Amino acid sequence: MTRAADLALAGTGKIAALKTALIEFTDGDDAIAIADAGVVTLLKTAVAKSEGGAVTTNIAQGLVKAWYQFDGTGTVNFRDSFNMSGTTDGGTGTYANAYTNNMGSTNYAILTGEVAQTDIGTQSNSTDHHDILGRQGFDSTTIDVDPFYIGVTGDLA
Repeated sequence: MTRAADLALAGTGKIAALKTALIEFTDGDDAIAIADAGVVTLLKTAVAKSEGGAVTTNIAQGLVKAWYQFDGTGTVNFRDSFNMSGTTDGGTGTYANAYTNNMGSTNYAILTGEVAQTDIGTQSNSTDHHDILGRQGFDSTTIDVDPFYIGVTGDLA
């Protein structure tokens, strides 16, 4: 179909025919829902094929579920973030960072990036937050860190 034909079909109220023409359902189980406002919702999983077509990736599981850039000195704060609701300063080099939307379990990965000669590690994972610890030179001396960067991967609740 051409774009003009798509628009003409939509204008006649034949949305079901337009949906069938633009979205292919191969197993009888809708993979997505498209609202009138154009919002696309994944109902179960979405898979993307690699450029060569040999490999597929589960898009929903492959996305970063939370991230932030953090200032751990002075008044601690997120400079920018996604799915993070707040932070608590637990003392020198320790921070509890809370999620807006909880993780599905405590079995998720936290990816860290930090300034040179500093180690950022997790003390514990919870479904509603994780605890971060900053150390100087990879030893046991805790320090306040600025900046550091965190990404969280895993399943949301």
